[in-house]
Amino acid sequence: MVPGLIIGAGDACVYDIFRNFARCFYINCKYMKISYFMAVLLCLVLLCVAGCGAGGVATEEYAGIVYKPQYASAFEITGAEGAGSTMVSVADPWQGARGVRARLLVLRGDEQAPRGFDGQVMRGDARRIVAMSSTHVAMLDALGALDRVVGVSGRRFISNKRLEAMGGSVVDVGAEGNVDYERLVAAEPDLVLLYGVNGASVMEGKLKELGIPFMYVGEYLEESPLGKAEWIVALAEVTGLRDKGLQVFSGIPGRYNKLKERVASHTVSRPSVLLNTPYGGNWFMPSSRNYMCRLIEDAGGVNVYDRDTDNTSEVVSMEEAFLLGSKADKWLNTGMASSMAEVLEMAPKMAELPCFKAGEVYNNNRLVTEAGGNDFYESGIVCPDVVLRDIVKILHPELVEEDFVYYHRLR
Repeated sequence: MVPGLIIGAGDACVYDIFRNFARCFYINCKYMKISYFMAVLLCLVLLCVAGCGAGGVATEEYAGIVYKPQYASAFEITGAEGAGSTMVSVADPWQGARGVRARLLVLRGDEQAPRGFDGQVMRGDARRIVAMSSTHVAMLDALGALDRVVGVSGRRFISNKRLEAMGGSVVDVGAEGNVDYERLVAAEPDLVLLYGVNGASVMEGKLKELGIPFMYVGEYLEESPLGKAEWIVALAEVTGLRDKGLQVFSGIPGRYNKLKERVASHTVSRPSVLLNTPYGGNWFMPSSRNYMCRLIEDAGGVNVYDRDTDNTSEVVSMEEAFLLGSKADKWLNTGMASSMAEVLEMAPKMAELPCFKAGEVYNNNRLVTEAGGNDFYESGIVCPDVVLRDIVKILHPELVEEDFVYYHRLR
């Protein structure tokens, strides 16, 4: 063997073929005074050249921008020159992640994974998908690809009527911490859509063991309402529906920004807004970076809790929440409450708030399932322009004629 050349077990048969070829080459070249060693070396060089021509490019060459999001901050789609395969890269896919990058390579045609690639690999576009979040279902529905969903998590909590009508063709694989992997495998998915909360999904290890590709969808971490919706382009890429994804998303920013500009040019006052309800004796106040605060600002309002806490909610006491609420003109997002009486059950003292006395209390649970699944967190993520319109109707009713879609006024 050539000194210093390492050949793995999988390459041994290839080496033997070229060794025999080298012997023949040596016989024909001995009169040219080319040694056996040189003959082997030349053949191995030819092997390397042939391997480079058929075995794909280096991972670093997948740096060509296929799609650079305008609003989303946590994903991008790249490719290599002359390749039909693409790579979806997701940055910091769970809360608290720093410097983490999760990648899915979608191989098309007979192309191979690039040298040195250590991410997830899926051969061909996803046609059988397990979606671990109801938001993923809404995005696939918007793409016209709902029929590709073969599994979900917590089916009774999903409000999508079309998914409900699909019956037994869609299985419930269970919650992330208690997944029924026999059901999941039986569904024969070619892709599982994951999300991480405070760390990597607990499903990662098992999916790797089973050889089932997965991709993180980090829309819930986006601070921009438009950034959340833009993740539909990432799902369009892995399903081979890039053009459809671009078409669906392209109209959303225009409608959103047109309404935002109308509010800015036609309003003088900015009503103050209290968000959320108590949980376990404490009140979770969203950071000023939070996407709900962005929506309120774009709708011509101001959040009474105006602190930047790095896109994480901050716990405040009931006393502080009451003081903040006493300054609010409107109260939004009252948890599971569907009536004023239910709000009082959760927070009796809040009956003293001026906004409560004035009946200016609204919730985003107009479209919910019997089990509590809320379409606000499904199609509402894909339709931020409609959510914005609802909030504008609450804060500046003179600017919106359409009926509420996701919100309603509590009675």
